[in-house]
Amino acid sequence: MSKSSSSQVITCKAAVCWGVGEPLKVEEIQVEPPKFSEIRVKMLCASLCHTDTLHAEGSLIPLFPRVLGHEGVGYVSLDDPTFGECQECENCSSGKTNLCLKYPFILNGLMPDGTSRISINGQKLYHLFTCSTLSEYMVIDTNYVVKIDPSIDLPHASFLSCGFSTGFGSAWREANVEKGSSVAVIGLGAVGLGAIEGARMQGAAKIIGIDKNEKKREKGQAFGMTDFINPEEYFNKPISELIKDITGGLGVDYCFECTGVGPLINEALLATKPSELEAGRHLRTRHYELFGTIWLRKLYKINGKISNLSKLLVSKLV
Repeated sequence: MSKSSSSQVITCKAAVCWGVGEPLKVEEIQVEPPKFSEIRVKMLCASLCHTDTLHAEGSLIPLFPRVLGHEGVGYVSLDDPTFGECQECENCSSGKTNLCLKYPFILNGLMPDGTSRISINGQKLYHLFTCSTLSEYMVIDTNYVVKIDPSIDLPHASFLSCGFSTGFGSAWREANVEKGSSVAVIGLGAVGLGAIEGARMQGAAKIIGIDKNEKKREKGQAFGMTDFINPEEYFNKPISELIKDITGGLGVDYCFECTGVGPLINEALLATKPSELEAGRHLRTRHYELFGTIWLRKLYKINGKISNLSKLLVSKLV
């Protein structure tokens, strides 16, 4: 993108969500020039995440009209732009998380300055997490962008930019699964498959996948799953008991709950081996009740540092 074109409003196509439950509609929208510390990206690939569908359904923060999408790969014609964390705040300097405090995770559908960079016929459109990858062009703050090796397959890089890396990093960086350990993964979507791959890479001896969709059996096996449980085949028997049935009654060393459904968090805790934390293993929770206190703290901690994402992108999968 030349300097002249980067200072002009661009009209392009985007998938716009106009209201709760309404289907996405391809519209011509206007994308403003980037402001200080922002870039305008020509999108090449975009992936759909469950978080996008939850926002479209109004389950999280109902802001409309909106251009969804927070997974994607695009092109920026700039000389060595600086991307990544601030490297100054407590989180960035810790080496344990890239959930930057200086440039916080924004949920209000606007850019850090409180305004939008996209509109349709003069009407403001909301972003999703300060980006909108379901558009031919988008504006985003440089602190939320990762520069990748251009030789990486772009559709794969797009897919790995959110859900898969969350699960992968949970096993790799957060839990640091030990070689020879036992692992259970509840929910085999992108996050769950990532957790399976992370556990496999760490050398887990037994990796149990749990999902009510029988088609996930083959997918899980492709990523290194050794055992599969379809809970619907067991007449409402608790998942934790099903896991214990195939682990000698003790449970697993690690259990990753990858659905966000409250009751399954309890099952994940009860499926792990007894420890000194036994008395605190039962929780009462609603869907997303723990999001702010636990999940959001870990959301992008997954890779420790943004630079670690490249290790995932070039790692050899099964």
